[in-house]
Parts: sequence; structure tokens; C-alpha cells
Amino acid sequence: MALDGRVSTVQEIKTAIARLPLEERALLVAELCGWTNDAWDRRMQADAAAGKFNSLNEESSAYEPGRTKPLDDILEQS
Repeated sequence: MALDGRVSTVQEIKTAIARLPLEERALLVAELCGWTNDAWDRRMQADAAAGKFNSLNEESSAYEPGRTKPLDDILEQS
């Protein structure tokens, strides 16, 4: 990193982005790709803030790592 605190190389930029919290990284991607918050995005954000997804989050945390089947295995069986 440059002495003035700026990043100047692609690798420094990648490293700086990797250090961002997930939400800030998503905002950066949206900005770079020209995505804007449309009605669907705003509704999802409002629903999340209201806790409408809490039960889904709790349910998903019940699954222990290593106890689920890889998707490829499931698709091969069908």
C-alpha cells in the first residue's frame, strides 16, 4: 500500500476488497456493476430488517457441517 494509504496495484485493491465486510463488498459490486436498489431489493431489505427471515436463518443453522449431501450426489440419483 502506498504511504498515503491509497491502494495502487490490482493486487492491493483485491486485498483491500477481501478485507471488507460482506455487506460492504456487496455494495461495492452493485456499484461497479451499475446495479441499483430496485423495488425487489428494497422489499428484501425491509423484510430482513423486520426479522421475516429469522426463522429461515434459525432453521438453516440446525444443519451441521458434513451432515448434508453434496448437490452433485443428489442430482446423480435423479
